[in-house]
Order: sequence, then structure tokens, then C-alpha cells
Amino acid sequence: MQKLQHLVPVMATPNGTLVHPAYFLLVGIPGLGPNIHFWLGFPLCFMYVLATLGNLAIVLIIRVERRLHEPMYLFLAMLSTIDLVLSSVTMPKMASLFLTGIQEIGFNICLAQMFLIHALSAMESAVLLAMAFDRFVAICHPLRHASVLTGPTVAKIGLAALTRGFVFFFPLPFILKRLSYCQTHTVTHSFCLHQDIMKLSCTDTMVNVVYGLFIILSVMGVDSLFIGLSYILILKTVLELSSQGAALKAFNTCVSHLCAVLVFYVPLIGLSVVHRLGGPTSLLHVIMANIYLLLPPVVNPVVYGAKTKEIRSRILHMFSQGGR
Repeated sequence: MQKLQHLVPVMATPNGTLVHPAYFLLVGIPGLGPNIHFWLGFPLCFMYVLATLGNLAIVLIIRVERRLHEPMYLFLAMLSTIDLVLSSVTMPKMASLFLTGIQEIGFNICLAQMFLIHALSAMESAVLLAMAFDRFVAICHPLRHASVLTGPTVAKIGLAALTRGFVFFFPLPFILKRLSYCQTHTVTHSFCLHQDIMKLSCTDTMVNVVYGLFIILSVMGVDSLFIGLSYILILKTVLELSSQGAALKAFNTCVSHLCAVLVFYVPLIGLSVVHRLGGPTSLLHVIMANIYLLLPPVVNPVVYGAKTKEIRSRILHMFSQGGR
């Protein structure tokens, strides 16, 4: 049930006074009643526990196992750390919405969540690109791998991913604050996204549209382009190997990363397309957004845990020790 909004005049401008709501209203999944939302809250809580334990286990295993202090595993630890934070930014509030029906989220809290979601997604995209580069060097130039991806280089790549995500998306809350929100204040997802908040404004959003398109193309667009190029070169090298067994073994090292790339980029591209097409937010918008944000933190540790022998054996060893 929607509640009467408190509108807060915050700043006088030459064109009038900016009006911000005290809070936005989040929604769950369109067409579903409170009872269904309530029961959906339990699997969502399970997903959050699974994402937290899975990603935390990967980070701790890589931290304590010195033989895993290699570029591929260090990048995986970065990916799991990002997924850990991203799931904590989105899933608890979403579970609270489903279980309690409390829709309100403060205006500034919504902007902070929006910034973290987009910045962390950009960081994850950069780490996936770094992992693709690691696989490219390891397969196409194996003798140079150790000299190219040294410990300091890996650390610099991680710092660059962090800095780029922060710098590119830091302006978003400020360009949203320059807008007035005098129409509906219902955010049509279970969390705050830039495109969603922008559509609620009753003032000109051209700056937001242009800047949003610029960062999605220059960050995720460029990353996906170079990831695709890396795999074209990897596939070319693998097909040139004389032994079929060696080719399969080489490509098998990329399977986990390919799964992570597909889980991240396919929903992202779909979400970007449906948002750019305009029109009212539909069930498709909501489902794509939920898949984009909720699936990677849950799936990545499962895929890497199952496909990476060293991590799998360590987890099995932990369970066998616990059983005793």
C-alpha cells in the first residue's frame, strides 16, 4: 500500500526550488501479492547465506593457502570480495521488503545504495577483464605469464579496478540530486538503480541520460569488447594446438571464467536494452534486474568451487574435518 510522501524543498535555483522526497518506495515483483512476497523472502535469505558463505570461503581459502597466491586465484579473491559486498548491499534490504512489507528507503540511503550497486558492478566487470587477460597470457604466451602478471602488477590492476569504479560512478548521486521529484516516488525495483530513479524526476534528465550512456559504454562496453577479443585469441591458439587433449585441457581452464562472464554480462546487456527501449517498467525489467544483481554472487562461488580442483579439495577437506 503506497503512503503519502513527504516532499522536502532542498535548494533554490534560478529555475525554481529543487524538491526531493523524504524517501522512495521500493516494490517487489509486479503482480505478486504480499503473501507470495513473504514466502519468496525465505529463498532470498537462503541465497544471501549461500552467497556470503561461498564467497567468504573462497577468500579465506585463497588467503591461507600460499600455493594459491597466483594471479588467477588472486583475481578470484577480488571477484568474491566484490560479490560479498554487492550481495550485502542488495539482499538484506530486499529480504526485509519481502518479509515485512516495509517499502520505505530514505532518499540519501537510496542514492548511496545506487552508487554502490553501479560502482561494484563496474569493479566486477574490470576484474572479469583482468581474469580474461590472465587466461590469454597463460594460454597464448605461457613462458611470459610469470613475468607479466607479477604480484605488484596484480595489486595495481586491483587498485585500478577499484579506482575506476569509484571515479566513474561517484557523480551519479550528485546529478540525481540536481533533479526535482514531484511526481510518483515509487521505485519499480526492489533496490535503487540510476535509470529507475532518473525516470521519477519531473525535470530535464538529459545530463543523466548522456552520462549514464557514456559510462555504460566506456566501462562495461569496453570491458566486454576486450574480454571477447581475449577469447577470440585464446580460441585461435587452442585450435592451433596439435594435441586434442592439450587443447581441451587449455580451454578447460577458462570454463569457470566463461560462466562468470555469461552470468554477469547477459543479464546486464538485457537490462540495458530494455531500459533504453523506454516505456513503463515491466515484469521483464524487474526479472532481468534481479538476475543481474542476485545471480552472480550466488553462482560464482559454486562454479569456481566445483571447477577449481584446489578450492574444491580444500572445501571437501574442511567438511571432512568438521565431520570428525
